[in-house]
Amino acid sequence: MKLDIDSQSPIPVFQQIIDQLHFSINTGELAPGEKLPSIRNLARDNGLAANTVAKALRQLEFRGVIEAKDRSGFIVAIASDRSPNSRYQARGVSSDKAEVHNVVDHLDAGSVPGAFCKITEDYLSGDPEKCNIIHADGSGTKSIIAYLKYKETGDASVFHGIAQDSIVMNLDDLLCVGLNGRILISNTINRNALNCPGEVVSALIEGSETFMAQLRDLGINIYSGGGETADVGDLTGTVVVDSCAVAIMKKSDVVRNDITSDLAIVGLSSTGQASYETHANSGIGSNGLTSARHDMLSNYYAENYPESFDPNVSKDLVYCGPYKLEDNLPNSPFSVGEAILSPTRTYAPIIQTALKEIGSDVKGIIHCSGGAQTKCIKFGRNVHFVKDNLFDTPPLFDAIQKASGTSWEEMYKVYNMGHRMELYVPENQVDNLISIAESYGIDAKRIGHTESSDSNRLTLTNNDGRSFSY
Repeated sequence: MKLDIDSQSPIPVFQQIIDQLHFSINTGELAPGEKLPSIRNLARDNGLAANTVAKALRQLEFRGVIEAKDRSGFIVAIASDRSPNSRYQARGVSSDKAEVHNVVDHLDAGSVPGAFCKITEDYLSGDPEKCNIIHADGSGTKSIIAYLKYKETGDASVFHGIAQDSIVMNLDDLLCVGLNGRILISNTINRNALNCPGEVVSALIEGSETFMAQLRDLGINIYSGGGETADVGDLTGTVVVDSCAVAIMKKSDVVRNDITSDLAIVGLSSTGQASYETHANSGIGSNGLTSARHDMLSNYYAENYPESFDPNVSKDLVYCGPYKLEDNLPNSPFSVGEAILSPTRTYAPIIQTALKEIGSDVKGIIHCSGGAQTKCIKFGRNVHFVKDNLFDTPPLFDAIQKASGTSWEEMYKVYNMGHRMELYVPENQVDNLISIAESYGIDAKRIGHTESSDSNRLTLTNNDGRSFSY
């Protein structure tokens, strides 16, 4: 197979390979099921390095348009077999991180296998009755949307919410193992100093300190352990905000996620305004922002801020939406920018109160972050998760679906779709748990239940009566 490679082009060679092969597949020149030439033959016939060809084919595989067939090389994917996440994957992200789990799931599961976070022995103080939890997460590409807002308005305070996002994505994961003690958190800011000057760093640090002080006022013992600001202009055109949290807790207090049949699933709404929040929340959290950003926002941002996206992504997937940040979000009091940048809510006060009042009847806690409504499948054993009484779809997710044409099946794998935290309790504790949530101004409801099964699976029924199986 001969490719038309222009060595003088500013487009990288591996991207030229991707574009030409993808075009041939889309136009039918390469038919579904057709075997591609081997990496070695493609490299030889076109005078290319084998590793360059391999890199291109891996990208096409990630997009779901070709498939690896063991040692026989690659074939063109059959349309019915293509991943429903191909649009998401083509932007360089994965909703279920299957390739990551294929590696980490074979590593040491820690001292409490099955817990939401990895738990180790107490290496920090050496107490055999205690354990350590260390966790890392961040605001993801939501920081790029804040960057766009900052560039448009000059107001660096938009990054206060990004600081909160980074902290909450750690804190609320830790809540899922029942953490009830002190938390020490460290922040890492990776920035392009040319585009994100000192006022951005100042806003992020100020936002972190202010939010942690608010949490301490609510009885959440979280403290700053410092951090790092790295100038990495070669790695990012904008800014990336991550955090790492560490804590010590009693082994006896760990919520082990012993999820079995005959439990009720209580969901905590991701929208509205909690008593401890200063503004109403759109429900977005910090997952799926790559898709939300490109599918919602217009090409105006590609034209004006090329540093905010990967030039290797196909142009028809870059800022291909109908909105600008200041536009009104349909059926919502928010503008599009306000909705997408809505700071990630923490459920810490509710979870800590529930653990005090319900205690061991809390059998499991799942933060519907990566994997969204399908996250539950990773926990428990031989459980059929039935979610048949979900919250109404928040306007932002409805707008994302309409703008992108993403299938509803995929939407539930990428976005929380109305509740971002769920607790697994006996039926007789449902009303107690709902009352606790409502005392903080958060809507809660029994969104489903668990049944016995031969393996873990999920049946989800939305409010239109459509069912999806995972």
